[in-house]
Amino acid sequence: MQKEQKFRIGGKMVTLAIGDITSETTDAIVNAANSYLLGGGGVDGAIHEAAGPALLAECKRIRAQHGTLPAGRAVSTSGARLNAKYVIHTVGPVWQGGEDGEAETLESCYRESLQIAEQLACTSVSFPSVSTGAFGYPVHEAAKVALGAVAQHLPALSSVMSVRFVLFDPRTYQAYSDAVRKLNFG
Repeated sequence: MQKEQKFRIGGKMVTLAIGDITSETTDAIVNAANSYLLGGGGVDGAIHEAAGPALLAECKRIRAQHGTLPAGRAVSTSGARLNAKYVIHTVGPVWQGGEDGEAETLESCYRESLQIAEQLACTSVSFPSVSTGAFGYPVHEAAKVALGAVAQHLPALSSVMSVRFVLFDPRTYQAYSDAVRKLNFG
């Protein structure tokens, strides 16, 4: 199986890759966080573990000032011990069968994360597959929403020139690759 796929959207590079998002060297990585911003399982736990206690301390400060983060929203912290300068934390929707606004909420995660990356003057950002782990969003459906959101919002940004989808396993990578083909990006 191909380990990386590249294509352009609005003249900007989009990459699908199998890998570990905590090893990314992009300006920002996106964390599929929970509303409490205190770490957890999956991508969230891995990012917190790799970043060290400074990340958790920043998240606690944000939570103390603003409360829990609603689904569809995003906030940023430093990258702490990560190679990335920033971590953009976003809370995806919990899958309820697809009739409870999940697609709109998931699209908002990607849109808000890209907007924050732009505000931080990031040139590159790496995304995991938001909501497809513990939150149960079907990967093939999430891939269409994620890629559609990036296709809609990336061309209008001036600083963000590269988006990477860093996918945990071959099954998730294949779902995103299939969505690229169906959406005629590749």
